[in-house]
Amino acid sequence: MFKNAYIPYGGYYSTPFCKWQGSLQNENSIKLAATTSKRFFESKDFDLNMIEFLYLGHTILQKGSFYGASWAANEMGLSIPGMFVNHACATSTNAIYAAASAVEIGGVSTTYCMLTDRISNAPHIVWPNPLGPGGEVLSENINMDNINCDPSTGLGMLMTGENVAKEHGFTKEEGDELTLMRYEQYAAALSNDRAFQKKYMFPIELRTRKKVTVIDQDEGITQTTKDGLAKLKPVMEGGIHSFGSQTHPADGNVGVVVTTKEKALDLSTEKIPVQIISYGYNRTKKAFMPAAPAGAVQMALDKAGITVHDLVSIKNHAPFIANDLHLAKELGIDKNKINNYGSSLVFGHPQGPTVGRLLIEGIEEAAMKGGGYVLACGCAAGDSAAAIIVKVG
Repeated sequence: MFKNAYIPYGGYYSTPFCKWQGSLQNENSIKLAATTSKRFFESKDFDLNMIEFLYLGHTILQKGSFYGASWAANEMGLSIPGMFVNHACATSTNAIYAAASAVEIGGVSTTYCMLTDRISNAPHIVWPNPLGPGGEVLSENINMDNINCDPSTGLGMLMTGENVAKEHGFTKEEGDELTLMRYEQYAAALSNDRAFQKKYMFPIELRTRKKVTVIDQDEGITQTTKDGLAKLKPVMEGGIHSFGSQTHPADGNVGVVVTTKEKALDLSTEKIPVQIISYGYNRTKKAFMPAAPAGAVQMALDKAGITVHDLVSIKNHAPFIANDLHLAKELGIDKNKINNYGSSLVFGHPQGPTVGRLLIEGIEEAAMKGGGYVLACGCAAGDSAAAIIVKVG
């Protein structure tokens, strides 16, 4: 359990998430995250030089990824070290955990988590294969090939969702019903001229020699209805997941400052403390990825000394609707109270920044409710998961 690791209220942002092969398809995600982070710090009148260490949460290689955090820091105008954090879909959680741990033990006082990915145009890697016939190479699409095949099982991620759905008796009808609820929750974030999203969303600026293009809203949200979901057939024969009840790849970035209590309160836009409380992790049986978060959440709850009933906001990464169905069933949570105001099922999944955005939304939801405990969790490749709990107010 952490005692001295805090996030300044307002000391974070998420860009809009853009659809796969959309507006960000040709942008280097590290460079874009760095330039966006610098603009964000300037907008808050934060002193960049307060950052002592940078955690780059990043899963899809870009040109220059070898230099990772040091290059990202340089693009921000800083000469500081950093490290590359990659835990697939749980990357944000682990980057923030690593930053909180460093602050907690006094190794640093102020850190920055830069969480970014561009799933569009993922690199194609060629591996030498000297023993192959004629010296033919091995090749890999770093995103698609790994989504479609876990080397430990030979099975794709969709199969893990269907395995969990089958084991727990979840039906397409209840999955579609909950999916529609997720879209309705997202719509609440757009009401009153997007009042909720404007609490944390920071626009992207794409600059060319001739113009600046500003992206200030999510790109690629699908209009969804009850009848529309019902008409969509499951992708896998005998399964429950259609294209409507699973997430879609996206591009975007998130930034989160992690620092001491005193510094956090000094930086906060409102004097609302946001304390990082605890972290949990888990790995479930092979090919049952959506079942992993429940164990990670229980560990985080036990470390915090609270129960699910003490949580005022629950944010769960949902690559498949089976993720939310399972978490609710296993932990006794009302499934309609998970992912208020937004879900990765709806706004998409850029991997590195996904759970970071969910945590930020959870913090803002808790602040609206007068404070309380926030949970952000999610599964990750390899049937694993991570969870983090913060206390607002």
